[in-house]
Amino acid sequence: MNATLSQTSAALEEQFARRLATRLSAGSAELPHDIGERLRVARQQALARRKLAPARSSASVVVSSGGGAALLGGGWWTRVGALVPLVALVVGLVTISALQDENRANDLAEVDAALLTDDLPPAAFTDPGFAQFLKTDGSTAH
Repeated sequence: MNATLSQTSAALEEQFARRLATRLSAGSAELPHDIGERLRVARQQALARRKLAPARSSASVVVSSGGGAALLGGGWWTRVGALVPLVALVVGLVTISALQDENRANDLAEVDAALLTDDLPPAAFTDPGFAQFLKTDGSTAH
C-alpha cells in the first residue's frame, strides 16, 4: 500500500512538472535571447539535480550562497545550536537569582549591623518605618 502511494505521488509530481514546464516554455519565446539561454541552462541544472536527488540523504541539504556552503538538517550541530541559547538562558536566570539573594542578604545585614551598633529605645524596634529609616541617612531627620 505504501509503495502504491509513493508511485501515485511520483506520478502526480511528474505530471505537475510537465504542465509547469509547458507553461514556462510557452512564455519563453517572447523573452530576449540572453535571458532565454540563462533559463535553458537553469533548467538543465535543475534536471541534473533532480536525477541526483534520490541518491542524496533526505536528512541533510547543502545550501550554497555567495560561495559559502552551510549544512542544514538533522545533524548533531543543529541540536547543539538549538540547546546553546537555552543553556545560556538558564545560566543567566540562575546568576540573576543568586545576585538578588546576595543583595537581599546584604541589605538585611546592614539593618542588623545598624541595630546592634546603635543605642535605641525598645519602642524603636516596633516602629514599622524603622527599617526604612535605617536605610536612609539618619542625619536628615530632625
